[in-house]
Amino acid sequence: MARAVRAYNIVAKDAQPDAGMAERALAPVAGNRALGDMDDFGRDAGLWDVGHAFLGGFSIAPMIAMRPMLSKKLPDAAAVARGVVLALATALAGCAGYIGIRTGPLADGSGVPATVQDGEVVMADGARLPYRVWSPPGPARAVVLALHGFNDSRDAWELPAPRFADGGIAVVAPDQRGFGAAPRRGYWPGTDAMVRDAATMAAVVKRRYPDTPLYLMGESMGAAVLMCLAASAHPPPAAGYVLIAPAVWGRAEMNVFLRASLWLFSNLLPGLEVTGGFADVRPSDNRDALRRLSTDPLSIHETRLDAVRGLVDLMDSALASAPALRGRTLILYGGHDELVPEEATVAAWRALPASVLRGFYPGGYHLLLRDREREVPTSDVIAWIEHPNEPLPSGAEGAAAAWLAAQSPTPTPPPTTAHAQSPLPPARVSRYAENTDP
Repeated sequence: MARAVRAYNIVAKDAQPDAGMAERALAPVAGNRALGDMDDFGRDAGLWDVGHAFLGGFSIAPMIAMRPMLSKKLPDAAAVARGVVLALATALAGCAGYIGIRTGPLADGSGVPATVQDGEVVMADGARLPYRVWSPPGPARAVVLALHGFNDSRDAWELPAPRFADGGIAVVAPDQRGFGAAPRRGYWPGTDAMVRDAATMAAVVKRRYPDTPLYLMGESMGAAVLMCLAASAHPPPAAGYVLIAPAVWGRAEMNVFLRASLWLFSNLLPGLEVTGGFADVRPSDNRDALRRLSTDPLSIHETRLDAVRGLVDLMDSALASAPALRGRTLILYGGHDELVPEEATVAAWRALPASVLRGFYPGGYHLLLRDREREVPTSDVIAWIEHPNEPLPSGAEGAAAAWLAAQSPTPTPPPTTAHAQSPLPPARVSRYAENTDP
């Protein structure tokens, strides 16, 4: 897969349309305009121009390529900064006390069809975190608190959540602080605040479903938050964790140029925002899902450099937390994930306790539960929630063992706490700049 540090183009033919892609009216969000309408999505061909290409949690800018950055001509500081974010972007895309639910009670769905409800949870500091709920037609057999990825929102679960609800599993999906319509949109809230918020939300959901098993599920950044929570001194009483392509590309797995550039420009220009353009890095093969993601007004399309630095801090913490994960855990990764490098995932997987169940999907992308073949991993997650001691229906754990065994035999240790605070931690120079397109 592509690991070259360069500019990219999105090509429509690389991702296919999906007849099952849900359509939802675009609602205005303060500070972010709607970029399109779902009804218009069938009208273009070849390259599509959505104004902002939002990929798997990162907003991709029409930035300079990294190769020109290394040429004899010295680019200006803003261009270099954009290049740094591009390099990181192409690699990817919260215990406050409970105060109460402001609107839209968390329904258990008893005796009603599957529904989606909206509301807000008011945190101890007064912050209001909007959420959506997908409820099953009958009493929920399990409930899932689902955390989205970087620059994404509660809408991240529009495709898999109805499938969970059909299987008797309620899904509660909040906007995390700094994202969606949550407070201080676009500003990084800090790893500690995100982990505290996750713990509080888990307590809120458990209070509403006291006799129902609670599972915590996260995608990319959301999975990284849950890794930190699961390894904390006081994790919530969850029945299990589902980690989908967790963001674990910590500094120990970056080359020295990226680490130094990130430190330099996030300190010199922390408020610099980069906006979207084109990219041919594919977070999914589902074209309609990508378009929904790129045009959703809840998605963030202008990314501050200090937010990128904050995300990397979180990834440092997630990678370091891997050996200390407690509780029943399922972790998934796709063979076509072009956002979290496989070297970083291998380092994390090798550090995980042996009790963690790993699932590998050779044809899967970063957004596994939004891919065209999402039914396979989605069914595995549902089956694992219902029967955690049985093999995954797809056999993905066998594929995971074979994939991990085929990787380089020398693991890279996760960063220490001291390394996570250093702008230039000791680490091997990775091979991410190699062009290894399949």
